[in-house]
Amino acid sequence: MMRDLGRLHEIASILIRYGFGDTVRRIGLANVLERAGRALRWNEAENFAHMTPPERVRRVLAEMGPTFVKLGQVLATRVDLFEPEWTAEFGKLQDSAPPASWIAIQQQLTEDLGGPPESIFAAFDPEPLAAASIAQVHRARLENGDDVVVKVRRPGIQPIIEADLRWLARLAELAETASPELRIFHPREIVRQFAQSLRDELDFRGECRNAERIAENFLGYTDPESIPTLQEGEAVFASASDIILIPHVYWQWTCERVCVQEFIEGISGRRLQAVDDAGLDRKLLARRGALAVLKMIVEDGLFHADPHPGNVFYLPGNRIAFIDFGMVGRLTDERREQLIRLLLGLVRNDARGVTDVMLEWTSDGVVDEQVLLLEIQSFVDRYHGVPLKQLRLSSMLSDLAAIPRQHQLVLPRDLSLLIKAFITLEGLGRELDPEFDMAGQSLPLLEKTMREQYSPAALLKRSWRTAGEFLTLLADLPRDISRLLRAARRGRLEIHIDVSNLKRVGDQLDSAANRLVIGIVVAALIIGSSIVMTVPGGPTLLGLPFFGLLGFLGAVAGSTWLLLSIFFSNRKI
Repeated sequence: MMRDLGRLHEIASILIRYGFGDTVRRIGLANVLERAGRALRWNEAENFAHMTPPERVRRVLAEMGPTFVKLGQVLATRVDLFEPEWTAEFGKLQDSAPPASWIAIQQQLTEDLGGPPESIFAAFDPEPLAAASIAQVHRARLENGDDVVVKVRRPGIQPIIEADLRWLARLAELAETASPELRIFHPREIVRQFAQSLRDELDFRGECRNAERIAENFLGYTDPESIPTLQEGEAVFASASDIILIPHVYWQWTCERVCVQEFIEGISGRRLQAVDDAGLDRKLLARRGALAVLKMIVEDGLFHADPHPGNVFYLPGNRIAFIDFGMVGRLTDERREQLIRLLLGLVRNDARGVTDVMLEWTSDGVVDEQVLLLEIQSFVDRYHGVPLKQLRLSSMLSDLAAIPRQHQLVLPRDLSLLIKAFITLEGLGRELDPEFDMAGQSLPLLEKTMREQYSPAALLKRSWRTAGEFLTLLADLPRDISRLLRAARRGRLEIHIDVSNLKRVGDQLDSAANRLVIGIVVAALIIGSSIVMTVPGGPTLLGLPFFGLLGFLGAVAGSTWLLLSIFFSNRKI
């Protein structure tokens, strides 16, 4: 924190300006900065008093810079932790920034590509198509004539992000230790996951690998309902490129700081009027997009976690292209099976089935199962009898995520990404088609996948896997017992107990003991000096006994230290 003192002062000033001065005091930032001689202005919050807390937090994150904009976008996915008004406000954060200078971009590209971009590409546009906080995108053309986009990481952005992540981790630790109100949001875990996600996003090779894996999953993908009626004897095969397009990656020029991908010539998902002008079928696009993302989630377990309109393009022939795979979600086979049971339980009004899945998802917390069952039963009853076409799957999932939040339970991060993807997807579908039926599109695929999971071949495969794991466990058991007994014989058997906040309690006791000792010493000095003052003889100063005066000065110094210690300690609370 001392290494990044300037940045810390900037962050604290922003928090104070938007009315979070009390938070700055409670987590100890004010004390750290004042000890370092950094003055804070405490009277700047009046201009923002009319804003709601979610709006003020969003403005704070936007002003703090790229790391915190990204953090806000991650928090927008945590519907299990925050109320809808908070996630809606976080969702307004736009990851945009002025473009970096062309000279800096050109120099970095020369280092990464092994030569200036003008010699690598047949054409390269120095004006970016778009610029964000972490990267900017340029259009270029390869020597073979392929049009590509070149995504370049901003020069010098990594040290800035690493500095922010360092003190953000410390701040999360302070918040979780000092504030019971913030502890329920698990700030340390959120920051840990966020730091890992952001560091992964800084390496463009990971994004390209995600894109290639999803493209492989769509090989041979067909959409039977959208294939025109065929005459007898005719045959049509719809490949991935006929329906869903994922940009091709040019690995020859892709590295950690540069990503070169196929240029998509299409209509952005934000330009709905252009979709109509091009004669595309909005209903068909909504259905195809929904089925594609549902396939990623339910069948593949690797899905685009942010399918908002800016990451979707519509192409001639009612095809759809997805871009920007920096944020993806992953689901294990077990998690997918749980998800299918949950969604089927919601659609079929099966409260017991939904409760069982929720208990599996929140197994780390303590909850009254009967209370949870009653709440979920009440939740399911609200949708009982509602026609499938009128169900809003995103609203159902948002309301469902609020139930564990009321019990201070936290969903795993992959599920929060999943719920956010569902909400974004249904919103995208309804923008294209106001009558879009997300639940109706989901049910056939869910039932088909559930039947496949309980087919004889699938059951046999799971049985073999379970038997193999059991045999491995039996084979390792003697060795594990031998290690345990050997450690016990050597006296090296250890049991680790982690008591929350124990270090802080110890520090408080140590501080209290120090004050008590100083107080006793001060009292002794006063009494002793008073006695010395009454004894005649000995050296004097200003007509007073020198040693008595010296004792009183020591008592004053000790008292001053004691009062200042108590004063600054109270400001930390």
